Amino acid sequence: MINWNEIETVLLDMDGTLLDLHFDNYFWQEYLPARFAEIKSIDPHLAKNQIQAQTRSMQGTLNWYSTDYWSQMLDVDVVQLKHEVSHKVALRPYCVDFLDALRKAGKKVVMVTNAHHDSLNLKMAKTGITDRFDRLITVHEFSLPKEDPNCWHEVYKLHPFESDKTLLIDDNLTALKSALDFGIAKVLAVHKPDSMAPAIDVQGYPAIHSFQDIMPIV
Repeated sequence: MINWNEIETVLLDMDGTLLDLHFDNYFWQEYLPARFAEIKSIDPHLAKNQIQAQTRSMQGTLNWYSTDYWSQMLDVDVVQLKHEVSHKVALRPYCVDFLDALRKAGKKVVMVTNAHHDSLNLKMAKTGITDRFDRLITVHEFSLPKEDPNCWHEVYKLHPFESDKTLLIDDNLTALKSALDFGIAKVLAVHKPDSMAPAIDVQGYPAIHSFQDIMPIV
């Protein structure tokens, strides 16, 4: 699937790619609505419907990923609530093995996430994988989500890469399209970002089941 001799830089998404998306889906779909209802003393079903409607309206925008935005909108401490269930943060299978193999193979390894700094810091603290990257980039540094092709210009400024020798792995199909539009040569989707949910429709993109599918031989 990947000729590693042609790749110098690997750009990796965080949630749903390196980490199991189950934490995020559980938090936004179940835990946050329940705690919001408890804190605000309102009906749980009403709270869930309200939060789902609000998050749907922001999907694909920078605010959708911003803990600051949702803390302000909902008048609750979203980061603190995430910490309450942070035991559910988990790496996807073979993640550490893959990162170590990339480094041993001499590849540049850069995380590019839409997640807010608060979420990034929480998850790096829980997983301990920070030192396996050449750089961690959250798009909140320059206020453009990965769904926008201009995002990759900003990523390039922070960590230059040769587009024709770069691979992006991401479960966000719109981000894959924007990367291709920018000129990144190779992209891979993820069949099952959430271990507790069905596989997604990858819409024709090449995709992996786990990092074992593309492990560099070193």
